[in-house]
Amino acid sequence: MSENWVPALDVKQANAQYEHIAPDGSEIRLLAKVSRGNMAHCVLPVGCTSEATKHKTIEEIWFFVSGEGRLWRKLGDQEEIIQVKAGVSTNNPTGTSFQFQNTGNEPLVFVTVAMPPWPGDDEAILQKGPWEVKLTG
Repeated sequence: MSENWVPALDVKQANAQYEHIAPDGSEIRLLAKVSRGNMAHCVLPVGCTSEATKHKTIEEIWFFVSGEGRLWRKLGDQEEIIQVKAGVSTNNPTGTSFQFQNTGNEPLVFVTVAMPPWPGDDEAILQKGPWEVKLTG
């Protein structure tokens, strides 16, 4: 990389319709990205429970925008189930198993930041979570 290299400025409007279904089953709208990370807008519809997964190489930060739900996470000997709603922020260090479910009356919406950028669906490894998967409301 040269001393004069300047990264491209990125502006991304989230699409009204999702662009991708994540390996966990959530609806994904791609947002801005940089060389060391990317953002996505995620939605889990009412009445749904995601697949339990873990990531091979990336870590994520989540920020819940609306809705209500529960999030299970397990990393080594640490395991928890927490309530999530607008304003809650969580992290998923590399290798954290997780599963989430919508327990409210509106879509569970959150923004994720992945570092490094999401490399593709083979990044996710399916896990055994605490809840039965339900991907339709």
